[in-house]
Amino acid sequence: MTEKADLLLINGTVVLPEGTHEADVLVREGKIADIGSFTPGSAREVIDCGGLHVLPGVIDTQVHFREPGGEHKEVLETGMKAAAMGGVTSIFEMPNTNPLTTTPEALKGKMDSAARTPWTNYAFYFGGTAGNAKNLPEWENLPGVCGVKIFMGSSTGDLLAATDEEVESVLANGRRVVAVHAEDEMMMTENKKNILGDSHDPAMHHVWRSVDSCVSATTRLLRLARKTGRRVHVLHITSAEEMEILAQNRDIASVEVLPNHLTLSAPDCYLQLGTHAQQNPPIRELHHQQALWKGIRDGTVDILGSDHAPHTLEEKAKEYPASPSGTPGVQTMVPIMLDHVHKGNLTLERFVDLVCSGPQRIHQIAGKGRIARGYDADFTIVDLRKKMEITNAQQQTKSGWTPYDGVHVTGWPILTIIHGQVVMREDELIKPAGQPVRFRETLAVKG
Repeated sequence: MTEKADLLLINGTVVLPEGTHEADVLVREGKIADIGSFTPGSAREVIDCGGLHVLPGVIDTQVHFREPGGEHKEVLETGMKAAAMGGVTSIFEMPNTNPLTTTPEALKGKMDSAARTPWTNYAFYFGGTAGNAKNLPEWENLPGVCGVKIFMGSSTGDLLAATDEEVESVLANGRRVVAVHAEDEMMMTENKKNILGDSHDPAMHHVWRSVDSCVSATTRLLRLARKTGRRVHVLHITSAEEMEILAQNRDIASVEVLPNHLTLSAPDCYLQLGTHAQQNPPIRELHHQQALWKGIRDGTVDILGSDHAPHTLEEKAKEYPASPSGTPGVQTMVPIMLDHVHKGNLTLERFVDLVCSGPQRIHQIAGKGRIARGYDADFTIVDLRKKMEITNAQQQTKSGWTPYDGVHVTGWPILTIIHGQVVMREDELIKPAGQPVRFRETLAVKG
């Protein structure tokens, strides 16, 4: 007699690589053991997923959890709690903390801290600078590293590689994918002086942090990527012009967009939310948003990330531009995007491609990103028909707010399952079950 499995997900509609259809999923020892039709007696624990959709565990490849150095805004524990509450099973955290994640010692500190209360799986970007470039071929392969990150334009923190020489020094060393914040620091400095001037209007944010600045940085980045033969992943694209350029460079660059840029638009978002809509790169006008959606439909976009970047309400209340850029988002990414699915802006399968398959492909994640035998038993189980209101009170982030407070959505995460363990059930956190994310042998991969 075959030993019972640990868990059976029964009666659900499952998003599989080959299509979406009704199926049961058996889990044994944290892995997907089988997919098919099974009796409730097949497993020790049975979860009835009738009326629900079973997705591969959602992977958020861009979050800022502020620890160490910004613990008053967020810590790894609260950030991962927010992720799990929002149906996210794995997070990739950014290196612009204090100290910066630019040494093995800083990386180890984050890995140790995450392991204490691992509400999700976790990995960390290694910050790339001219100062540590020669060490990157070794350090990019340390356990828990998801890739290398560089900032061509300044944002929160002191991690900056603004010049072509600095960027090239990073790209010329190593093989892992390099994720890039592409805004032209020199152009923005001039724009702030000449365009923003003495203005304190948050609606000027997308004007002085201009499309031209992003296009300049992205164009420079692509030239350096080709020169060094290094694949780049261009983060949080905001403009029609960038999307058109990147569509022509698919062989060397992959593309990320954010829910905020797909959902909010200027000038309305600044009139309604003020500095709560302030982020880098900025939310732009509707025609740019429409170009981002076109990039999703035509396959130019590879990944959807939240860019969860919390600041306290007190910090955001400072007079612009002294107010910091960034908004929370890891807990609201799934419901906001499921609402877009409900509205017909994208299919559920395309959503899964953007938050599961795309991250697996671009970052070469081992054992995640799809529901298949032998893969990790990470699942995001959602109710596509559930109507909810997003509120500040729901948010697990230490900052305690969301730009979507009061927004009504259709579609909601019901269960977060990690390695076969229920971490969140019906808006209640149960227990941590995360582990370090593993990666395949590092090769320069095509998207």
